[in-house]
Amino acid sequence: MSYIQLKTALPGPKGQAALERRKNALPAGLAKSTDIVVEKAEGALVWDIDGNQLLDFAGGIGMINVGHSNEYVVNAIKDQLDKYIHTCSLVTTIEPYLDLAELLNSLTPGNFPKKTLLANSGSEAVENAVNIAKYYTKRNAVLCFEGAYHGRTLLTLSLTSKYSLFKKGFGSYVSDIYRIPAPNTYRGINGLSEEEYIAFFIKKLEEAFISQVDPESLAAIIIEPVQGEGGFLPMPPAYLHKLREVCDRYGIVFIADEIQCGAGRTGKFFAVEHSGVVPDIIVSAKSIGAGMPISAVTGRAEIMDAPHLGGVGGTYGGSPVACVAAIEAIKIIKSTAFLQRVNEVGESIRKTLEGWKAKYPLIGDVRGIGAMRLIEFVKDRDTKEPDAELTLEIIKDAVAHGLLMIRAGLFSNCIRLLPPIVITDEQLTEGLQVLEDAIARAQEKRLVKAGH
Repeated sequence: MSYIQLKTALPGPKGQAALERRKNALPAGLAKSTDIVVEKAEGALVWDIDGNQLLDFAGGIGMINVGHSNEYVVNAIKDQLDKYIHTCSLVTTIEPYLDLAELLNSLTPGNFPKKTLLANSGSEAVENAVNIAKYYTKRNAVLCFEGAYHGRTLLTLSLTSKYSLFKKGFGSYVSDIYRIPAPNTYRGINGLSEEEYIAFFIKKLEEAFISQVDPESLAAIIIEPVQGEGGFLPMPPAYLHKLREVCDRYGIVFIADEIQCGAGRTGKFFAVEHSGVVPDIIVSAKSIGAGMPISAVTGRAEIMDAPHLGGVGGTYGGSPVACVAAIEAIKIIKSTAFLQRVNEVGESIRKTLEGWKAKYPLIGDVRGIGAMRLIEFVKDRDTKEPDAELTLEIIKDAVAHGLLMIRAGLFSNCIRLLPPIVITDEQLTEGLQVLEDAIARAQEKRLVKAGH
């Protein structure tokens, strides 16, 4: 059985009309990785308004780990709508807010009292986490990393690294933010082993405390345990342990941004758990809400309690409709069966991608943890020169054949694979075949162009 069923070219006539409406009604700067106009979605399947049935390997950029329109999530939302929509957590106490906070407090690593603040988006959660760290430490400086993506508000855009795509034209930015390179073992230093390379980065971190910022001025160090937009780069455990050591030594708040890599995507509820490092604050969003707009800042109680009364909060933070969705999603994600399925999906993808790497010279690297997997495309394996044009060509080809995909990477030369974890083995196999066919066609074009 084929799960991809195309009745028209993509986009079809209705889709083209809707895209014209989008062009006329929405800002030009609002990008889209596909020309698909959605009618409905369930599990790992998406139907467009022309009746085409597609497979989703983008997962809302990591937002749909439990699948589209999860039955338990939908029923919880419906039940809550029958009670009330929102009364504002700044006015009243909302029990779903309490339930979700207690759940996150219990799941977050660390044998110490924790508290949770809820917000609406990943950007908002990161901003709250940094502000709380500043308030607690009475310091202003923040250390972040090249390749990082933390959001699009003024503060989080200041933390975000990719300049031309996200930051160009929006300055000036928040001061007292310091950025250093993050380890990227694929693009390591010739002649250095992986251990030596990581040791080099630890040395550069220590040098930054001389050349860039006094560590005793730092309120926070914020890092994605696995960089998302930066190209699914897992941070080496030794490096995360070094950051933890530095934070302990100088009284710095360690913030882990788990917005894309968390919520079970890597095979543990939080990606940082693979390293054994315990952050002071963990920021969650995307898949904890199963498609609803919700985010969370969970951290040490004494840090979270630092701001004055009225210093945190917002009108929609802790919306009960979003909270009940998140509670159901988290119950599913934290289950042994779900996390086992994450590793099964991830291992299936890993084996397939490793086979492609051996077969297609245009693939420079394949990497990731659990079901958070990525392919990096290069013009030459020796020079590792990025090939963003090729990447876009492959995505367009795969989408035209019914597979939703999105790019990633500092150089926009990677394809990220974030299918809903509820995807079936048959759906996963079919989607991977569509992607391989697109890669094969792209390689054939290059061989013909080169005269081979």
